[in-house]
Amino acid sequence: MTELVLKENTPPCSKGTVALLGALDTKLEEFLYVKKQIEDRGLATFVVDTSVFEQRDFTADVSPTEVSSAGGASLGDLVSRHDRGEAIAAMAKGAPVVVRRAWENGKFDGILAMGGGAGTAVGTAAMRGLPFGVPKLMVTTLGGSDTSGYVGSSDIVIMPSVADISGINRITRTIFRNAAGAICGMVEAGNVRVETVADGSAEDERPLVAATMFGNTTRAVDHARHLMEEAGYEVIVFHATGSGGKAMESFIDQGYFVGVLDLTTTEWADELCEGVLSAGPDRLDAAAKQGVPQVVTPACLDMVNFWGPESVPDRFKDRLLYKWNPQVTLMRTTVEENRKLGKIFADKLNRCRGPVKVFIPMGGFSELDVPGGLFWDPDADHAFVKELKASLRGDIPVEILDVDVNDETFSGTVARALLAMLTRESPGRLGAIPGKWSLSSETLNRSGVEHGSHAE
Repeated sequence: MTELVLKENTPPCSKGTVALLGALDTKLEEFLYVKKQIEDRGLATFVVDTSVFEQRDFTADVSPTEVSSAGGASLGDLVSRHDRGEAIAAMAKGAPVVVRRAWENGKFDGILAMGGGAGTAVGTAAMRGLPFGVPKLMVTTLGGSDTSGYVGSSDIVIMPSVADISGINRITRTIFRNAAGAICGMVEAGNVRVETVADGSAEDERPLVAATMFGNTTRAVDHARHLMEEAGYEVIVFHATGSGGKAMESFIDQGYFVGVLDLTTTEWADELCEGVLSAGPDRLDAAAKQGVPQVVTPACLDMVNFWGPESVPDRFKDRLLYKWNPQVTLMRTTVEENRKLGKIFADKLNRCRGPVKVFIPMGGFSELDVPGGLFWDPDADHAFVKELKASLRGDIPVEILDVDVNDETFSGTVARALLAMLTRESPGRLGAIPGKWSLSSETLNRSGVEHGSHAE
């Protein structure tokens, strides 16, 4: 494979540089318009050309030959075979390689791509290969449809093009101008120096803890989060809506977190029962694989999520359903489904390489699953617990509390248990500052944890 050689024709710019990625054989006029808009705002540009079938009179910073080569294909062969599917696949494979390398070499600070189906596939593939926080804007004709497959768990911003990206007219001119302004604003914001807290240390240097939350567990997570923050941690809360769980798993895999407060695991109910908010079969894998300390609860496993009532599959029409809002319908999980979930959780947690503890709120898994509540079903909840304990490794503690998940007794116990785990673990992970965040007994006591205790 030919090694990418980056050209030195992009002048350094104190305000930042925007990478422009797209097929200039069909979109040159549009990209030149956006390029000028960005440069008129005082930023530089860095152009990556993913053309295949027609070469235009424009020299990009990264040529189509370099992109295709990085994808393991010869541009000449792609042109001669004239197989559009093969060409898109090759460019989608090569674009992440050249873009990531260019970013690592300091060639740009943010990226903007434009295109239809093919351009979106190539552009978002390149963006997904960049780290979180690098500004990423995709202007696409698919913007009004489901773009989750293109975004994945990344922080790509999708901007609908409204009209096709074909020519400069009163519609596209407005879209392109707004897109240029948006990416310039993101790049300039990213270049602002991090503000510091009163003692002079950067506030975002606190070690990071991940937490999961749903509307039904908001009170619990808010209470636990405050306890963690009082103890010197920064808590990143992920909404357990499928994409949130996927994003959290990805961040754990990348080493961002020193601990996981997995208080809301409802996405597994959707995965089992084909609900609309599944995070996929890899949910609960990352912390186990990375050995990150974690506490886990079955909060909101009592419910499966669907959109409006019409979206509920016919086979579930006679089940216990609750209209959470006009767009969301909840379905109560059964005894058998909870038994299966208990086995799944045990199988996942048995792979943990680091400390883990499970907490069960037997007074209710959610706001609906409480005595007198619509989803209150002790038999279903007990089925989960019985199967979990029967299949779980003997060295993994399971603590049962006779309160509901939103009771402060429960959320406080969960938070204190994770804090106790973290005091015994080396903080040498991304997000932790080794040697700086050893918690004092005074700090721990404010959070209700005895310094050095196991809280078990």
